[in-house]
Amino acid sequence: MCAMLSVNNLSISFGGLRAVDDFNIEIEKGELYGLIGPNGAGKTTVFNLLTGVYRPDEGRIFLEDRNITGLDTVEINKAGIARTFQNIRLFKDLSVLDNVKIGLHNIFTYPTISGILRLSSYFRIEKEMDERALELLKVFDLEKEKDSFAKNLPYGKQRKLEIARALATGPKLLLLDEPAAGMNPNETGELMDTIRFVRDEFDMTILLIEHDMKLVSGICEKLSVLNFGSVLSRGKTSEVLNDPEVIAAYLG
Repeated sequence: MCAMLSVNNLSISFGGLRAVDDFNIEIEKGELYGLIGPNGAGKTTVFNLLTGVYRPDEGRIFLEDRNITGLDTVEINKAGIARTFQNIRLFKDLSVLDNVKIGLHNIFTYPTISGILRLSSYFRIEKEMDERALELLKVFDLEKEKDSFAKNLPYGKQRKLEIARALATGPKLLLLDEPAAGMNPNETGELMDTIRFVRDEFDMTILLIEHDMKLVSGICEKLSVLNFGSVLSRGKTSEVLNDPEVIAAYLG
């Protein structure tokens, strides 16, 4: 059986600077995998390469057995990769419900003429989307805020809404870019429970970037550590976090 994600010798340079150099990773279906490293190590650049924001100079990316190298962001999302961002990106002047429904348009479609003329098929599909969006909001305890503007949610709930919207696209692999950033300890604890639930309930494979070592050590089964664009260490979380090179370069 092939891995959910296989990345081989991925590299990219900006202005002569090697931002990511010969990056390799393999993530099995259902794993919770962490990508850590100091600021500027290349972590978000890796996410941008995986999601088609950047095209790699070298290397190949496989989602299961499909080569997705060089596809654009829409094609990669349809192939089965969704992500969140370090700086939350919501449609802040839309409702909580509508933010999730935007993600559902990756799955639910209807002819343009049906929407223009408001045919019965349009209302049927809209009803199905409302129901599915509410199901996702319940997972994150956001159903009571369904009619609120996204911008009016507390910070921690905006984080959860962004994850809910990503899940609405029906991904196989979910990329979380510093999901605990800006959260207090209680919110981080709730987030850890939520991530585990998403993995188990949605049969999801998750790759996350995170600086919160309590979260990393608490939920990640494996880690890769980036430093200056190259992998410094990889393996089981407990082994990596006790690697003297990692301690010296990052944790120390």
